[in-house]
Amino acid sequence: MREEIFLPSTYAEGVPYGAFRRLRARAPVCRVPEPAVGPWPAGPGYWAVFRHADVKHVLRSPDLFSSNLGATQIRDPDTPEDLEFVRSMMLNQDPPGHSRLRRIVAAAFTPRAVRALESTIEDRARSLIAAARGEIDFVEVAADLPVWTLAHIMGVPAEDRRLLYDWASRVIGYQDAEYAGLSTADLDALSPLGRAAAERRPVLVRPDGRPMNPRSRAALRDMFGYAHALAAAKRERPGEDIMSRMLAGGLTTAEFENAFFLFAVAGNETLRNGIPGGLLTLLDHPAEFDHLREDPSLLPSAIEEMLRFWPPVMDFRRTATRDLELAGQDIRAGEKVVVYHASANRDETVFPEPDRFDITRTPNDHVSFGFGPHYCLGAHLARVQMRAIFRELLPLKIERTGPPVRLASNFQNGLKHLPVRLR
Repeated sequence: MREEIFLPSTYAEGVPYGAFRRLRARAPVCRVPEPAVGPWPAGPGYWAVFRHADVKHVLRSPDLFSSNLGATQIRDPDTPEDLEFVRSMMLNQDPPGHSRLRRIVAAAFTPRAVRALESTIEDRARSLIAAARGEIDFVEVAADLPVWTLAHIMGVPAEDRRLLYDWASRVIGYQDAEYAGLSTADLDALSPLGRAAAERRPVLVRPDGRPMNPRSRAALRDMFGYAHALAAAKRERPGEDIMSRMLAGGLTTAEFENAFFLFAVAGNETLRNGIPGGLLTLLDHPAEFDHLREDPSLLPSAIEEMLRFWPPVMDFRRTATRDLELAGQDIRAGEKVVVYHASANRDETVFPEPDRFDITRTPNDHVSFGFGPHYCLGAHLARVQMRAIFRELLPLKIERTGPPVRLASNFQNGLKHLPVRLR
């Protein structure tokens, strides 16, 4: 049971909520092995944390559980150079360095800044759903809105938006053969900046034949080449976008690079998976879908319940900074500690009838956007986009035309395909 928690193939069949439930009851903090997966070598194993209170404790205690020591993914970076590289990213830092970068990036996600975007997001959602009639893959339709929104925020030319989609797919979906080397951008349709980046083919295989860490500089050299060229262009000709303002406010090129990665990957994939996951959840619970149609004022609470029931991010890793005890287990300094948001969101001590999808659930203390100093900066923006899409879907008749296809990933709760008919 513990090994299946780690294996990406498990999640291609569905999140193992039954295993999480048993582990919360019997072994709420326990060791999980990291066997080899395809070409990826075995790892040393880690401590998995399943209960809501323990997950929150880990996430709010960076002095005990560091994002920086080993970064935030279960799998260790391949080399010391790779570790040093990812440790420079805001997602993988601890206070006070994290706090300084967070203040800079937060300018893009203040409620006031998001309110200024709301009408344009709503217009985009309206046009997307209006054009999506007949038999479609809803995953493709849903992917457009977060990519469009991020491109708008970042000042990325419209013709280069598909690059954001491809970069996020490679980083997040590296455990899935369909996504690992995804390249859907039309080279001829890209801007000069985009073409130059696309021609910088990334290194996806190490000299010894093993796959390259998808978060290494070598594997992302096309993305970071684009980020540097975009920063130079914005310094020369600033626009009205958030990135131009951040650069004008003193953001260094290295910090811009980090912000670009955070927006292009973290800001993209959460919604790319959360929106289709939310629709699938509604389709699986037709009585709740009908209830929402009858009373659209429930949309905000319905979205919180979608996020609880289908958390886009299932887990995050920390590293113990010292010898400590958690839920009766002795954890040594330097050991991996992985918190499972997906399990915490079904904790029966916090959520009555946790396996029941209830669009009126309140309170709803889910941890799908994290907790503590790394609480998702884009949470408000994500909710705005979800409301915009589902508001347009509510009047439509929606039928599934084929089985959903899940992403093989032990990190992202993803859908690759969701065939439906919209009328």
